[in-house]
Amino acid sequence: MRTMKSLRKTVLTAAALFLAASFAAIKAQQPQQDAPPPAPQGGPQTRIRIPVDQVIVPVTVKDSSGRLVPDLRRDEFRIFEDNVEQKVASFQAEAVPLSMVLLIDNDLKSRDAKQVSESLRAVVAGLSANDEAFICRFDQRFHEGKGFISDQDKLLTELKRTHLDDEPSAGPSSAAINNGPSINGHSATGDAPNIAGGLTNLKNQPTKALDDAVYAAAQLLKDRDPERQRRKIILLISDGVNGPKFNVNNYDTVLKELLRYNIGVYGVGVSSAFFERKFERLSKYAHDTGGDVYYGLKSRAMEELYARVTEEARNQYTLAYAPSGTNRGAEYHSIEVRVRREGLTILTREGYYAGATPR
Repeated sequence: MRTMKSLRKTVLTAAALFLAASFAAIKAQQPQQDAPPPAPQGGPQTRIRIPVDQVIVPVTVKDSSGRLVPDLRRDEFRIFEDNVEQKVASFQAEAVPLSMVLLIDNDLKSRDAKQVSESLRAVVAGLSANDEAFICRFDQRFHEGKGFISDQDKLLTELKRTHLDDEPSAGPSSAAINNGPSINGHSATGDAPNIAGGLTNLKNQPTKALDDAVYAAAQLLKDRDPERQRRKIILLISDGVNGPKFNVNNYDTVLKELLRYNIGVYGVGVSSAFFERKFERLSKYAHDTGGDVYYGLKSRAMEELYARVTEEARNQYTLAYAPSGTNRGAEYHSIEVRVRREGLTILTREGYYAGATPR
């Protein structure tokens, strides 16, 4: 009797084990549709995901000595749109990768051109492995480079090959003329420039199309971060000279594009820009887009400035808010950011244009 009970128990146990193994095998073959995605990793590659109906505001904060202030908390910021305080919906303090157009003045005095040429390869030192750069030049035309480069060895090679022409090209910027964009339903281009033959200088009047060059650079950057994972900047190396008659796009048109796509301009003025006080255009673009401007009197000083610019741009705070309590029918909305600590300098864009959420 005991033998029969033992045998029956053994059979039942074996059957149970067989059924359990079969169930486990079937379950293992089924697709894991409900499995949660892996958590995102931190560090410099942290993804910033912000709803598309929110306004993104990159903010740089410096102390009285010009050093970056990296330890501000979310509750220390206040943000205003059209003088109406907004609720900070998102706050990020992590470093983010850069998409940069390096825009180099191709019509400089020989001393300045030599200074810039000798300093260019140092741009790579200020970039991280996750950054990318697009090298372009401008005079009366916009000279587009070979595309965005993230490989630092290839970028260094391209910088070494970048030559500033002794005889800049004449004529309007083809990139500025052929785009034919519109902003908020209005034409984004002004009247055709007044081009006289192949001359690059008319009675000592400036003939460079700096505004058109910045506009063309913005077109390269505007769709560069579809998931808002990069900070878009233009690093403009120039003496600041601009010939209004030789630009298709005026300043206001260019600024609308920069603000619409959340592109910051950082200017590095060559020595003549500082001594001759011709840096108004550099300062204006930087101020209105939340960037910054520096002046390099020597090649070595410029090399250090490139790293300072990229560090500043990469380590901005990122605030976001959903506009509330303001006139949504207005075309332009001003932005003001304040911090509760005293003695700090805040750099951010002055506002944005409606019609497309700044991104």
